[in-house]
Amino acid sequence: MSEQTDAVLEQAPADAAPLAPQLRQAIEQDNAVELAGLLEPLTLSEALREVLGLDQNSRDKVLSMLPPEMAAELIEEAPNELAVALVERLEASTAADIIDELDSDTQADVIGELDDEDAEAILAEMDVADAADVRRLASYEDDTAGGLMQSEVFSFQVNDTVGAVLHALARDDDDFEPYSGQHPYIVDAENKPIGVVSLRSLLTARRSVALETVMVPPITVKVETPLDELRDLFDEYAFLGFPVTDEHGVVVGVVSRMAIDEAVLERAESDSLKAQGLIGDELRSMPLGLRSRRRLAWLSANIVLNIIAASVISAYEQTLAAVIAIAVFLPMVSDMSGCSGNQAVAVTMRELSLGLVRPVDAFRVWWKEASVGLINGLVLGILIGLVAWVWKGNAYLGLVIGLALALNTLIAVSIGGVVPLVLKRFGHDPAVASGPLLTTVTDMAGFFLVLSLATFFMPQLV
Repeated sequence: MSEQTDAVLEQAPADAAPLAPQLRQAIEQDNAVELAGLLEPLTLSEALREVLGLDQNSRDKVLSMLPPEMAAELIEEAPNELAVALVERLEASTAADIIDELDSDTQADVIGELDDEDAEAILAEMDVADAADVRRLASYEDDTAGGLMQSEVFSFQVNDTVGAVLHALARDDDDFEPYSGQHPYIVDAENKPIGVVSLRSLLTARRSVALETVMVPPITVKVETPLDELRDLFDEYAFLGFPVTDEHGVVVGVVSRMAIDEAVLERAESDSLKAQGLIGDELRSMPLGLRSRRRLAWLSANIVLNIIAASVISAYEQTLAAVIAIAVFLPMVSDMSGCSGNQAVAVTMRELSLGLVRPVDAFRVWWKEASVGLINGLVLGILIGLVAWVWKGNAYLGLVIGLALALNTLIAVSIGGVVPLVLKRFGHDPAVASGPLLTTVTDMAGFFLVLSLATFFMPQLV
């Protein structure tokens, strides 16, 4: 088990949940029935919170004592990093029983994040066919149809009847649960999708009618289809899911609308957290040291960048001392330019996520942003220049501040539009690095422009 896993699961006693004493008593008495009875009335989020209020060893015992299907529900509820950490601490046989109760896509997510040794130990305890299925799903990239699909397919043969499908739909047992929310897909002898049947067709056709007569050609996606294309497909078609095929055209799973919506939301949340310098799934139930280290990794770098920006000011101390009014406008120039740059970053990040731009489009993106930056910079520069002129009664002060803001806005939007593409080109995460780079450069450029222009016009300012 990794050191990071221990850190993720560590919990301070002060965070203990209200049911913790009763849960501990049930654990000490080895009373699985009482333990399940305490958690069963709670919602999944409440139950997970109660479990997280326990120490590590007690958590392990809870998951081992609960029925596998109940433990699996808690694992499903947990964020991915926490789910992996919880499973990784369990005995391989216990973990295998719990993994077996998860949906196939969640199985692949958890197994794919485990250390190779732990993953193989768990897979060795599972049914051979199920283990092979999990290995296959875990091999696909996360943000592709293969990585987001579930392997269970609600499929029938062409000679099956409408009545057979309706009978399967009416079943109320655990065997049907993995297929809930799927259309009935028709496959041939080689398991290649050849049709799909709508619910309306099933309800209006006679039960004895063969599916071949009521099916329509299906729309399929390849296992390598990226998330952005999948989202566009679901926006275009009001379908519950799409069958996923491999390189031979054989259906290997179904990607659902819910899975795509969740993946898009998770990516948006991840990008938002990264933009704030939070990397990974941070929860306040994690230990103080781990949370502090993760945040400091970003904040420490930011200190260095801000020191560089501050050094520009120190180089113009005499100018500041002679024209103290300039100090009032320094943060305004850098902040307003930073806002313009952040707008450019947001547009580029969105277009990257939609697949509308690539790193090779950097020059075109720069030209588009420079055009906007030139217009907005002139307008903002004139406005703030007039304010400086009216306030101090010095037209040259207005010229210095206005021109600095106009030029810095042009620089900021150029950087904000292009830097995410450059970072993407060299394999870095643009969501994490674009913000600090933009802030530092716009601060340095803004300070330099204001102070150097003020130095040039010093005779007219004093």
